[in-house]
Amino acid sequence: MTNDLTFKTTMHFTYGEPAPVSPGIVRIVAGNASPLTFKGTNTYLVGMTELAVIDPGPADEAHSAAILKAAAGRPIRQILVTHAHRDHVDGAAALKAATGAPVMGYGRDGFPPIGPDTNPQGSEFIDYVFAPDVKLAHGDVIEEKEWRFQALHTPGHAPDHLCFALLGRNVLFSGDHVMAWNTTLVAPPEGSMADYVCSLSLLLPRSESVYLPGHGDRIDDPQRTTRAYLLHRRWREEQVLEAIRCGLGTIQSIVPVLYPTIDRKLSSAAALSVQAHVEHLIARGLVVCDGSPTWDRPLSPA
Repeated sequence: MTNDLTFKTTMHFTYGEPAPVSPGIVRIVAGNASPLTFKGTNTYLVGMTELAVIDPGPADEAHSAAILKAAAGRPIRQILVTHAHRDHVDGAAALKAATGAPVMGYGRDGFPPIGPDTNPQGSEFIDYVFAPDVKLAHGDVIEEKEWRFQALHTPGHAPDHLCFALLGRNVLFSGDHVMAWNTTLVAPPEGSMADYVCSLSLLLPRSESVYLPGHGDRIDDPQRTTRAYLLHRRWREEQVLEAIRCGLGTIQSIVPVLYPTIDRKLSSAAALSVQAHVEHLIARGLVVCDGSPTWDRPLSPA
């Protein structure tokens, strides 16, 4: 098995300026670039005479002002949130206050308010109490005069993650589930590799020809990209399993072998990704651990 992933790391944009990415859809990139958000969070405005906003982004006055400027007086009817990570959801309150539009998302009910012991972004990045005005479930359809969205529950990166299919347009807003610039971070306990693999498989039979992700540029070959993501995860899991079989008995000893040239800023994210694979291998009965796997707890092949 080989790694079949290639990344699209070019992206043409100007912060604060709306750019068309598909007929009737513009993108505004927030100024929150980082090793885990690429150039920043993408906010999408959908519609012509009235608008839906997908992922209002971080709490940033300049970004909120750019959204309202791009609306140019057109009413914003709905604010859709892919998941309650702060770089996607924190701007919702200001946008709702300015427009009166309801915030719609899956919500965090039923999910424990705990994040990874070592936060990959260096600060609190989950809104544990996110409560949308309208709760969406898998398969729900959100309809206005100019659009029909279908919500697809795609946990893995986050338990509350939704993708939004723009029905009749072959466009899918993929949030952080599938992106072109890099692989998606799956960081336990917020993230689940088992859920992520299932959620990727959910997209394979769908017909959308364009994905518009939460970070990075549009994806014009989404089925190939999704298949490549699945292959990459299987390939990485085989690497983790082989490392354990060869005597690397902890997550912290596996990371430098699998990621020998990784930027120090991303070392925690890499360890969390390995942890997610280890948890999946334990669930599949291929690895054993005395207790929940931590970075220094001994692992052994089953």
